[in-house]
Order: sequence, then structure tokens, then C-alpha cells
Amino acid sequence: MYQPPHFQETRQDVLHGLIRAHPLGLLISNGAEGPVANAIPFLLDAEVPPNGRLRAHLARANPQWRLLADSKASPVLVVFQGTDAYVTPSWYETKRETGKVVPTWNYAIVQVRGTVTVIEDQDWLAQQISDLTVSQEAAREAPWAVTDAPASFIQSQIKGIVGLEIEITDMQGKWKVSQNRPIADRSGVAEGLESEDPNSPDMVRLVRSYGGLDDR
Repeated sequence: MYQPPHFQETRQDVLHGLIRAHPLGLLISNGAEGPVANAIPFLLDAEVPPNGRLRAHLARANPQWRLLADSKASPVLVVFQGTDAYVTPSWYETKRETGKVVPTWNYAIVQVRGTVTVIEDQDWLAQQISDLTVSQEAAREAPWAVTDAPASFIQSQIKGIVGLEIEITDMQGKWKVSQNRPIADRSGVAEGLESEDPNSPDMVRLVRSYGGLDDR
């Protein structure tokens, strides 16, 4: 990933936080005919040293897991996309001063590299789907649980999936949130997003935090 120094985010807790907040990752691996990619939800076991471990599952009908099983220790890449927003030059003070500005796109992203293990153990898979369900249902007033479905039905579903564990060997974070712009431009981006893009409160928060605007 192209990494200008001012966009790098290296704090492990921040990288882990984005993965938890945006758990649908793009799993990328090599196949005989080129790269193979699938979007699947992940769980993060952050306490596993040194960088954590990802857990997920694929449909047994999905051929990617066989490629992973055959490649053994072949590395994989998982991309977690956080909040993003288009940035118009009209928000920049520099536009009014010189006109020398162009559009851009702000985003926060984490790329994880690691080695994968394919798991077919039924108990592991049962725990996986239970943990994943809890992670998404816990905040609901009446959370659904795996045990709400008939046990025979769940067992039939488990037979149709294959588990993955990815030992994280490297994580890179890129928070491109206008921190390379002059302070007046950063303020303009935050104010522009607030007034014109009400669906971007997370990006507004990042622009203000990383741009040093919270202390002003």
C-alpha cells in the first residue's frame, strides 16, 4: 500500500478498532489464474501475540478455501475499509486564495497480511458462528442467538462452511483525512462535510482529530 508518512497509522489499538468497527473484510489470495477475493465478516482475537488473529468462515461451495488449503503457508491479504468521503476543492480556503486545488477522497483503511489455517472441526465452527452472531447481535434490545434456531438446522448449516484462522504477521493503517492540507483547508473540509454530507460524522471526527482541530 502506498504510504505517505503523514497518512500512516501504526497504533495497534487504533488498527484493531477499525477492524472491529468494520469487520467485513476483503480476503485476497493467489489462485492458479490470478488473485481471488471474497468479502467475508471477521472476528479479531486481539490478545494473540504479537499482532492478533483473525477468524472467519467461508461457504464450503466457495473454491477459495481449497486454494488456501492447498497453498499451506501462502500469505493472504485482508483489507478492512473504514469510513470514507469525497472532498470537493470548494471547501478549501486555498481555492479562494490561489485556485490551485483538486478534488480528493478521504478514507481510513487497514491492510492485514498473515498466514492462514483452514479448519473443518465442527466444534470450532459452532463456536465461530456463535461468537460472530454475538458480536453483531449483542447491542440489540432482543438479540437473536444461534440457539434460537433448531439444533438440527444449525448442524446442517455448519456442514456447509469451512473455518479460517489467520495469524497476523503485519498490519498497515492509512488514515488519509486531510491532515496534509493547511489548517484552514482542514477546517473547511470538516465544516463542509458537516453541512453537506450528514452521513459522514465519523469522517468529520477524524478530520478534526487528526487535523488538530479539536484543540482550537
